[in-house]
Amino acid sequence: MFRFSRLKTVLIWIVVLVAVLLAASNLLSEKQLSLFPSWLPHNRIALGPDLQGGSHLLFKVERADVVKERLESTVGDIRARLRKANIRYTGLTGNDRTVTVKITDAGQVQAATDALKELTSATASGLFGGSTQNVILQQADDGQLTLQISDASIASGIAAAQEQSLEVVRKRVAALGASDFAVRPIGSDRIDVQVLGSVDVERLKNILSEPAKLSVRMLDESMSGQDALSGRWPATSEVLYSLDDPPVPYLVDRTDFVTGKNIVDVQSSVDAETQAVSISYKLDAAGTERLAQMTRQNIGRHLAILFDDQVMAAPLISAPILGGSGSIPVSFTEEGAQDLALMLRTGALPATLTTVEERSISPALGLESTRAGLLSAAVAALLVVGLMFAFYRGLGVIAALSLVLNLVLIFAVLSLIGATLTLPGIAGIVLTIGMAVDANVLIYERIREEAKTGRPFSEAVESGFSRAFMTIFDANVTIFIASVILYYLGNEAVRGFAVTLAAGILTTVFTAFTLTRWIVVTWLHRRHPRHLPKDVHTGIFDRANIRFMGIRRYTFTVSAALSIAAMLAFAMLGTNLGVDFAGGSLVEVKAKQGAADPADIRARLGDLNIGDIDADRLGDASLAVIRIQAQGGGENAEQSAMTLVRDELGDDYDFRRVEVVGPAVSWELTRAATLGVLASLAVILVYIWMRFAWQFAVGAVIAALHDIILTLGLFVVTGMEFNVTSIAAILTVVGYSLNDTVVVYDRMRENLKRYRKMPLPILIDASINQTLSRTVLTAATTLLALAALCLFGGEIIRPFAFVMLFGVAVGTFSSIYIAAPVLIVFKLRPDVLDNDPDKKVTEPDARSGNPAV
Repeated sequence: MFRFSRLKTVLIWIVVLVAVLLAASNLLSEKQLSLFPSWLPHNRIALGPDLQGGSHLLFKVERADVVKERLESTVGDIRARLRKANIRYTGLTGNDRTVTVKITDAGQVQAATDALKELTSATASGLFGGSTQNVILQQADDGQLTLQISDASIASGIAAAQEQSLEVVRKRVAALGASDFAVRPIGSDRIDVQVLGSVDVERLKNILSEPAKLSVRMLDESMSGQDALSGRWPATSEVLYSLDDPPVPYLVDRTDFVTGKNIVDVQSSVDAETQAVSISYKLDAAGTERLAQMTRQNIGRHLAILFDDQVMAAPLISAPILGGSGSIPVSFTEEGAQDLALMLRTGALPATLTTVEERSISPALGLESTRAGLLSAAVAALLVVGLMFAFYRGLGVIAALSLVLNLVLIFAVLSLIGATLTLPGIAGIVLTIGMAVDANVLIYERIREEAKTGRPFSEAVESGFSRAFMTIFDANVTIFIASVILYYLGNEAVRGFAVTLAAGILTTVFTAFTLTRWIVVTWLHRRHPRHLPKDVHTGIFDRANIRFMGIRRYTFTVSAALSIAAMLAFAMLGTNLGVDFAGGSLVEVKAKQGAADPADIRARLGDLNIGDIDADRLGDASLAVIRIQAQGGGENAEQSAMTLVRDELGDDYDFRRVEVVGPAVSWELTRAATLGVLASLAVILVYIWMRFAWQFAVGAVIAALHDIILTLGLFVVTGMEFNVTSIAAILTVVGYSLNDTVVVYDRMRENLKRYRKMPLPILIDASINQTLSRTVLTAATTLLALAALCLFGGEIIRPFAFVMLFGVAVGTFSSIYIAAPVLIVFKLRPDVLDNDPDKKVTEPDARSGNPAV
């Protein structure tokens, strides 16, 4: 009889105690949490925007702005260096990334090349001592020099702009009054912003996207802006337009003498009598001195106050501005002036930030989703516990207790890593509830089989735990692989699902072989049972002798036909791609009064010239979902269309959910999803090949492909929207299917080693029948959990749960009728396992004539 040492027991319950404290921290106030010991982590699980409301925005640093800045900087450097060296030149122009200049005196060409040498010299870059040549110089025979700004220089500029923008974005979000937000870099040119709570998302996007570069110059009054457009203007000036509608052209000097960096403070104000809006400012010492000098020298002329290269105001200089402070009238609304002042106070962005993805949830919908998710989890837990009690009675109670402790451990892990819980994350917990008992079922069935051989019950328990370990480990690795890949290919919500699923897998394995084992051992030592309790009712499958392989040709043929039909339908009809993959917008609205009117919505939005509009009512008559096709004009076109929709429907409808995906992100998501599915299959293929044999690996992958193809066929037949969450469902189905397949394969491998001369079809049938109780129970608990999620989880998660329901059923079928017959096709024999690391096993007990272990 095996025992737990006192040290192991203490360690187990220390882990449980710490887990309870970590999980309980989510139920305590900040004041109560401060009473915890300082050495105990005080992390909590954060609720994502889809559970408490908020906006998740993804911005892209505009490459064109960086190229323009580098071009202007290079042109300015060339001008300054050639003048300093007294070299005469003409035709200094820049276009895109190319600058050309002609040296008028052929004898000064070499001197010009030497003067510009520093611009073309390499600069250190990277961690390993590499170098980057920012500008490449080419010389023509006629004295013309061409300088090309390198790709590496642009890439470096984009990375620098991203880094500089992070702090500015943080300041602007904080200045808006948001207290719970996160700003982080993504890749080399993206900035991810998440703001929780009630958010005016249009205002937020406008404030975060504007560079807000302020500068003060002089108007060039040698000619009007309109005349300049009709002819040639001085090289020291440029034509810029005003913020008016329609815009007015101005000829403006190119030299800034005051910039946003000189601003110490800026505020907006409204005149109580005239309601005129203005911006008051205060400059630093350097800015004050330069402004005083320029205004003193140019009385009677006009200043040009620029905002993002547009003329915001052109006041007449009637007297020197000496105090470094003043007021500028602006043609903005009061809120617009407040936003302008906010942007100027928080500093300018180095480049425009373009919104490439938007996902917003109203707090009301977030609260509904939270309640629905928790309800589905509670119902799933009750159903699973009830089923386990019905089949195992006392041992089922132990499994239920293990499930509760497993949930505590999951929340403890999520709290420890500071994870964000999303609605798909709750779905991951519900799925874990259904699958967590699988380890208990495997262990209990092993114990029951060992007890049937006539061994003392305590030895049967010890052997059952020991022999179930690798089966449980191998089965859960496949789902863990799928969850890891999901984390790297999914968006924020899908990552929440992947994290909770991965945490659930780890805690399930830990719980099964520590807590469950300790409870069973304690029960053994206190009750001293001599045999398996009679109230265990899974013996109904013991007499099962189903000839599964006897109909393999028929099931294989039907599955092949269905798979071919699904592939043809997918190729010819395609799926109803959601905004994740097709781009465009998805909006869920709620009528402020009465019922939503889809026909009226289609008519009103159809007048906006934003392409095809699809509007449908949801289960609640006041709710409607609107789909707007991709605009085809880039990222800004998608955002402009969404602004028009908000303006048109905002008076009559509340916007509960908004998803806007631009073409760049939709392409990236499509590529990531495709690579993710292929990578998961490849990694799982390699793992099963290493653990079993190549025939097993190929069979498992063929079964997984079968499940993927039929699930895709479900999307074609039903017309359900196919999005990133659908990919999460498919990968989870693959993981579950392989979990089931590995358990069956593991039993086949054992029987192949024991019964080397048994015909393969009979051996496969015996193996499937031996694991049938586990297959049925695990499928039943998982399906019950998913049914609870489908019925009570809410509108957003229901399609995911439905796909999972279908996938679990198909996956259970394929583990029997696809993965197993493939081994017969490849003529699997025992000799392929001769190099198997798990080859050494105990021979069957002489008292048992069954292949069962």
